[in-house]
Amino acid sequence: MAGPIQYGAKIRRLRQNRGLTQAALAERLGISTTYLNLLENGRRRLTPDLLIRLTRTLSIDLEEFGPEDDARIVADLEEVFSEPLFEQAPVDRREMEALVVERPEVARAILRLHQAYATARSSAESLAAQAMDSSDLATMDRVRLSSEQVSDFIQRHANHFPDLETAAEQLWRDARLDRDGLYAGMIAQLERQHGVTVRVLTVNELRGAVRRFDPVRRELLLSETLRRGSRNFQVATQLGLLSCGETIAHLAEGPEFTSEESRALGRLALASYFAAAVVMPYGDFLKNTEAARYDIELLGHRFRVGWEQVCHRLTTLRRQGSEGVRFHLARVDIAGNISKRFSGTSVRFPRFSGLCPLWNVHAAFLQPGRIRVQFSRLPDGNALFSVARTVQRHAGDYHQPTVLYSVGIGCDISEARRLVYSDGMDLSHLDSAVPIGITCRLCERTNCQARAFPSLQFPLRIDEHVRGVSFFAPAG
Repeated sequence: MAGPIQYGAKIRRLRQNRGLTQAALAERLGISTTYLNLLENGRRRLTPDLLIRLTRTLSIDLEEFGPEDDARIVADLEEVFSEPLFEQAPVDRREMEALVVERPEVARAILRLHQAYATARSSAESLAAQAMDSSDLATMDRVRLSSEQVSDFIQRHANHFPDLETAAEQLWRDARLDRDGLYAGMIAQLERQHGVTVRVLTVNELRGAVRRFDPVRRELLLSETLRRGSRNFQVATQLGLLSCGETIAHLAEGPEFTSEESRALGRLALASYFAAAVVMPYGDFLKNTEAARYDIELLGHRFRVGWEQVCHRLTTLRRQGSEGVRFHLARVDIAGNISKRFSGTSVRFPRFSGLCPLWNVHAAFLQPGRIRVQFSRLPDGNALFSVARTVQRHAGDYHQPTVLYSVGIGCDISEARRLVYSDGMDLSHLDSAVPIGITCRLCERTNCQARAFPSLQFPLRIDEHVRGVSFFAPAG
């Protein structure tokens, strides 16, 4: 929970943003002006009853007072200010925390500005490597910004959307779906409810697409390259866009989205969420998950989905009173780029730089198709348990390149025993845990052999006559 000083600063900011004096707000809350003044100066604690009255009086969401969003923004700011250009004028973490509490809109503006800077820098590097016209460059910048906004949106909602879960369950009842006949049942529902027929076409006929909807002919066209599970997912996605269009559009109006491109990408992400909720219905999936002790491959066989789809679904099991293990998830390519990230644990994934190379999500590339298990410890002392495996994007034909990703999920060590992958492992001794970090610039472990950049935590001292375990590691 945030402390009284943080609460007080938030109350003062919200009051001032609405043009209210202390006396005016105190009167609405039914407390004295003196008591409100003590609250705003961190000398009184915010009681649950008063918290409820504040949210109603100021017409704000209860999440405004939650610590999770603040912690995430502070972690992102730490990464921003770890840039080498700030080495001569470092910003203290306490100053960042104060900025997030006192002026959160300024903190978010700094993050947006840095994202634009990082994108422009990356584009300039790409431009130096190969000739690109300006329209291509602008399009690439917009896509990168849009994907970041979608990630922020999913993180803010803890990757759980109750309205879409309810809609998926209603679809199962209305269409009388069953697991064995899911594809046929969804096709019948598309025609019955929306007048849409489904056809499977060749790669050439679909011009490289895997799913294409023709609203005039009321046809859903699917690629011949889609396997059974993928066909189910694509049909369910189209059902979501048609059946839950208003709900999805409303959700995609969130404050994170600043352009039509990001809102469109958000709608697609929400339609995919709905599809996962249809293919892996919440109650049935959670029951099987607990019974199988989170055996990802076994769950994939039961629900006819792949490793990545199961991992995604596991991160969404946050229904109140019926929750699964809290997971973080990362997907990286063989170059180390993080293309998907979500954290339901203590992990704060880097936004602007690469993930620590000691994570097993990287090591999975050494043995494609094999599951890599890791017991690890972060610099702050938190211990994690994670599993990772490569996934292959199936080529449509001989001329299409095979793309390999690694997808890993992990949980706090307190929940590790619920996973089948922890069997036979000694998780009681932290000394045996692999010391990992988040990203080099923020990691305090100077004696790491995998270090690629100096740590912001310590000044860089180079002695040309002494070499440590790495170029940036000190030696006695």
